Amino acid sequence: MVVDSMRRWWARYGTALILSVLALGGAFGLQYTRGAGLVELYRFLTLPFAPKVDPDRIFTQVGTAEMRSQLQDLQHQNEELRQQLALNTRSGGKAIAAPVVARSADHWWQQLTLGRGEKDGIQIGDAAVAPGGLVGRVESVTPNTSRILLIGSPTSRVGVSLTRTRAMGVLHGRGTNVAVMQFFDKEPNVQVGDAVVTSGISSLYPSGLAIGTVQEIDLQASPSPEATIALAVPFDILEWASVYRHDSSLVREATSGLPSQ
Repeated sequence: MVVDSMRRWWARYGTALILSVLALGGAFGLQYTRGAGLVELYRFLTLPFAPKVDPDRIFTQVGTAEMRSQLQDLQHQNEELRQQLALNTRSGGKAIAAPVVARSADHWWQQLTLGRGEKDGIQIGDAAVAPGGLVGRVESVTPNTSRILLIGSPTSRVGVSLTRTRAMGVLHGRGTNVAVMQFFDKEPNVQVGDAVVTSGISSLYPSGLAIGTVQEIDLQASPSPEATIALAVPFDILEWASVYRHDSSLVREATSGLPSQ
C-alpha cells in the first residue's frame, strides 16, 4: 500500500522535483562560477560557425600598428628638434635647447620644468622661446633642471604691443591657452587678428617676441580696455624649448625667423 502511494506520488510530482533540483543546482553553479559554464557552453556550440582566425596575421597587424605609432612619434620629435636647431643656428649657437621633463596637472598652463640647468649655463631670468614665440622665463634652477614660468600663468606679467598700431599694454595670463591684454590707452586702435609682441617697456623680456593674436575685444572693460589674446606657442603639447640669456640682441636675432602672427 505504501509502495503504491509512493509510486503514485512520484508519478505525479517526480518530474517537477527533478526539474526543481536541476534548477537550484544550475543557479548555484552559475553563482559559484560567475557564468563561466554558460560562456564555455556558448563557445562550444558556436565554435563550428566561428570564422577562422590566423594568429600570425593578427600579431603582424598589431606589430605594424605599433611601429606606425612609434614612427609618427619619432617624426614629431624630429620636427621639434629640427625647429629648435634652426633657432639655435640663428642665435649663433647661444641658445640652450632643453626638453620638457616635467609638468604638473594642477599647473599645466602655468609652469613647466626643462631638463637643463645651472650646469648648462641657464640662470634665473633667462628667456625661453619655442617655434611660435615666447614661452616664459626661468624662475628657478637646479644643477640639472630649470623651472619656467609660462606667460599663460595668472602670476605672469608681460609688457606687450600690437605690431599694426604699436598700441601698448600689459599681458595677464589666465592659466589657459589665452591671456588678457590690458591697454594703456583708453581708446586703443585694435582689431581682431592683430599680432601681439613683447614691447620695449618690458623689463623681463626683449621686444619683438611673438605672443599671439587678438581674439576678442572689450573696450568697455574696467579699469581699462581689454583684448583676449590667443597665445601662439602650443603650450599644451610643448616638448622642447630654447633658453637664451636675457640679452635683447640675441633673442631678437634667434626669433627673427619665426612666422609673424
